[in-house]
Amino acid sequence: MAYALFDDNLYMLDEREFSHSKDSEDGVLMEGSKANDADIIPSSSIVKQLAVAVEAGLNYNSMKDLRASSRGSSPIRERASLSFSAMKSLVLREKEDKLASEFGADEKVLSVINALLNAEGPFTGRTVSGLEGQINATSLLKDIRGAPVESFVVKLAEAVGCLKTVQKMASFWSRVVAELRRLWYEGQYIPGIPPDNIPDLNSCLLYQQLQVINRCISRKTRHSAAVKSLESVEVQASSNVPCSSASGSTLPPDPCLYAKTKSGEVVLRLGADRECDNLTMLETGVPVYSPVLQEPPLLTEDLIKETEEFVLRTGSVGAGCSQLLSDMQAFKAANPGCILEDFVRWHSPPDWSENEATSELDDTSDCGDLSSGKGQLSRRMQKEGNLWRELWETSKPVPAVRQSPLYDEDLAVEGILDYLDTIPPSDLFKQLFIAVLGSGLVIADVTLSTNSNLSSFFNECKNYVVVTCQGHSWIEKLDDICQVYETVETMLLNKDEVINVTIQPEETAAAGEMRNRFKRLSLIFGGKNKSSSKTPSKDSTNTEENSGRQTFSLFSKKPPKPAASPSEKPSGSVENDWTIL
Repeated sequence: MAYALFDDNLYMLDEREFSHSKDSEDGVLMEGSKANDADIIPSSSIVKQLAVAVEAGLNYNSMKDLRASSRGSSPIRERASLSFSAMKSLVLREKEDKLASEFGADEKVLSVINALLNAEGPFTGRTVSGLEGQINATSLLKDIRGAPVESFVVKLAEAVGCLKTVQKMASFWSRVVAELRRLWYEGQYIPGIPPDNIPDLNSCLLYQQLQVINRCISRKTRHSAAVKSLESVEVQASSNVPCSSASGSTLPPDPCLYAKTKSGEVVLRLGADRECDNLTMLETGVPVYSPVLQEPPLLTEDLIKETEEFVLRTGSVGAGCSQLLSDMQAFKAANPGCILEDFVRWHSPPDWSENEATSELDDTSDCGDLSSGKGQLSRRMQKEGNLWRELWETSKPVPAVRQSPLYDEDLAVEGILDYLDTIPPSDLFKQLFIAVLGSGLVIADVTLSTNSNLSSFFNECKNYVVVTCQGHSWIEKLDDICQVYETVETMLLNKDEVINVTIQPEETAAAGEMRNRFKRLSLIFGGKNKSSSKTPSKDSTNTEENSGRQTFSLFSKKPPKPAASPSEKPSGSVENDWTIL
């Protein structure tokens, strides 16, 4: 497979598809959308280009600095800071650059971004079918902290990986952030991101932040609906005021709107959501209603770490107290006449124990002092100075929509967008690199893990990538990771060719070239140095000699573990080229 070409629309095309539409720009977009078939992984050229960007991004503090450097940068200065293999990757693209124009006009760039942000557009992303495939995908992406295959992050990573320089990547990213900001202002969801999920801490930070943006849109929608509902209740109550009976023993006409206190007063419920099954207030016997509550803050992994450090440094638990106080105020507003025991039974059932012996008696007794007869609070709730009791005594009946917000969605999203606009380039490119890498492995896993001839080989490739990416110094092994990924791509696109290499008794030119690649991979996987690579492994010898039993076990050792034994030497600088098949 030859390196794919870069077109003005920034999308990577497979060589077979490009050959049918290379003279038509419209054909490029049409064929590009076909590249998203479920069984085709992102091109290794994209992975390599993002690897170049990861290394180049280390020289800049923010994306703004990177964009500003485009005027004074030159290919020679840019390559001088890259590794030898990364520079070779740029040299291989010199001929391609002559066929591709410079960064397209604004209209073309915006058309690509619009295609990415259009949930119904041609670039709908890949998917993983089957329950087993989805389980394996979840496990692998969790291990490397990637992003779901069908997510916006993966599509974005592929688009960015098709650009020729990091300066163009930075310019493209700037426009993407501007479009994300526009979607937020217009209340539109980011396609490829769940609309109402809490941040997935097993995914990359970028994916978590985009989840927060979509979740905040949903929360603002729910808040607006709750405000309208409360106003509707108040209007309805003002036009239909219930009359209390002379004895004061009857309930109001509509218990969903009103509740009776211990003194017999009828009070309007505010902010009630729904009735709780089999739960009544101890003093009045009126059904307990769950209130509409303020939603808790949305915390991504970086905010969780900051919060933990703050708590350890100051000993403060203010955030938890604020949430508890808010819940108490909402509960009081929705359940006039309630007491602390009612709130505890609803909010924290384990802190309340029922008195079974007297339950039947209490059910037929008056609404006098029922709290002591029906049960009691837990020991921690009964202790003097208990925080719950102190907060309950100070709380006022205020519905959630009229409380001071615990979490400002507008402020949170603006903070995320400002951060994304100035994110360190290396941080962004590393996440995009991992996203594409994980996407390719997940898609390949569906096909190769069920192939008896290639499953063992593929699992070794996958395990190496997982273990390497879990380490702190995986950036130093970008060349090796790209080499392994390219091999997986070859296995997926040329299964028969790869299998034939292992069973051919004579070594043809093509077979010899692929065997050389496998020898280089053996160095990567086994952690051997050059001197040890001269001696073929026992497993490789057995594989070549025994052509009748196809196991495709080409590597003498399993992928390196995080803590290597003293006898194993770390992998040195392996002289390997990115082979073009």
